[in-house]
Amino acid sequence: MPKVQLFIPCFVDQLYPDTGMNMVKVLEKLGCEVSYNTKQTCCGQPAFNAGYRQEAKSVATKFLQDFKENNYIVSPSGSCTGYVRNYYDKLFDNSSDHNLCNQVCGNTFEFTEFLTKVLKVDNVGATLNGKATYHDACGALRECGIKEGPRKLLANVKGLELQEMGECETCCGFGGTFAVKFEPISLGMAQVKVKSALDTGAKYMITTDVSCMMHIQGYINENNFPIQTMHIADVLASGW
Repeated sequence: MPKVQLFIPCFVDQLYPDTGMNMVKVLEKLGCEVSYNTKQTCCGQPAFNAGYRQEAKSVATKFLQDFKENNYIVSPSGSCTGYVRNYYDKLFDNSSDHNLCNQVCGNTFEFTEFLTKVLKVDNVGATLNGKATYHDACGALRECGIKEGPRKLLANVKGLELQEMGECETCCGFGGTFAVKFEPISLGMAQVKVKSALDTGAKYMITTDVSCMMHIQGYINENNFPIQTMHIADVLASGW
C-alpha cells in the first residue's frame, strides 16, 4: 500500500477544499494510505516569484521539515509541485538541508502524474456526462512536463466527451501576481482561453490547477458564459 503525504496548496486550502478532499477520495480508492500534516503551510512560491529569496527559503525550510518522512508527496497543483521540484535546489544548494531537499523533491508529484506514472492507473471508474475540453496549466505543462497523463485519465471517464481546443497550451493569464500587476493583459489572455474553450461546444473546462480555475471562472462569471471550470480531481471523483 503506497504511503502518500498530502501537499495542499494555499488556494486549495482556502478556496477549493473540496478538490483536496476529492483527491483523497481517489487516492484511497486506489489503495493508498493517505496522511495530512496539519502543520504544513505555503511552499514559498509567491515570495520566490516576487524576488524575496530569503523569505522564500525560510518558508521552504519549514516545508522540508513538514515533509521529511521518506514517502510520496502528492499535490493537486502542477504549479506548486513544479516550484518545489525545480527551484528548491537553488535555495538549498551547498547547505545543510541539501540532502533532505533532494529527498523531498524526488518524492513530490502532481496528482495526475502520480496516478499515471507511479500507480500506473489511467481509469479510476469515474462518470461525468457532457463535453469537456482540457486546459494545460503552465505549471503542469512547462514545469512538470505533464501533457498526456490527464488526457488519458479523462478519456476513460464514462460519459465524458473530450474535445481539444485550439489554445490548449496557451497561458490563461493568471500567473500569480501577473494578474494583479498587468490586469488588462491578464484579462485579454483569459478572453482568448475562454473563447477557445467555447468554440469546442464544451460544458466543462478541466485543468490541474485551481489558480487557473479561479482566474478563468471569474472571467466566465463576469460575462455569463455557458461553461464551467473543473479541477481534474473533482472530475475523477465524480459518479461513484
